[in-house]
Amino acid sequence: MTDQATDSEAVEPDIPGKLTSASRTTLSHIMTHNDTNLLGTVHGGVIMKLVDDAAGAVAGRHSGGPAVTASMDEMAFLEPVRVGDLVHVKAQVNWTGRTSMEVGVRVLAERWNESDPPTQVGSAYLVFAAVDADGKPRRVPPVIPETDRDCRRYQEAQIRRTHRLARRRAIRELREQRAAEGLQD
Repeated sequence: MTDQATDSEAVEPDIPGKLTSASRTTLSHIMTHNDTNLLGTVHGGVIMKLVDDAAGAVAGRHSGGPAVTASMDEMAFLEPVRVGDLVHVKAQVNWTGRTSMEVGVRVLAERWNESDPPTQVGSAYLVFAAVDADGKPRRVPPVIPETDRDCRRYQEAQIRRTHRLARRRAIRELREQRAAEGLQD
């Protein structure tokens, strides 16, 4: 941006960054029979809701206000979750853009009555957009990675963002090409 903004440009003040640890959180929930699917294990949708809840809390804490789920990438279910498992959903902001954030989530499970260490049972990456009271995008503070692991997550998030944008662009171009050829879906 130039030193002098034109009438059409809004000068946006810099927002101070926030450390990764400032919004990191863990949501824990014990799984019951109400959470099961037809196979008797915990329904993937129940886990996905917990993932979205934890990620939403992190996004809201990081951005200092409301944030909405824009997309969920790479939800991976690694192991089944059973009734009686204590599930821990750990989430943190991996990367920030101007108005959006990628939140990384790890899902761990352990038996409620045993002292064995938890097992990772899932992971996901979600993109959240910070919004104002009118639902319009608003700026978010930059995330400041604190550890080597945080730096790696930041770099990997940039790769995922590049892939999301390229995929979106390629699909849009294909649809435009098909429309120009008179093909309807």
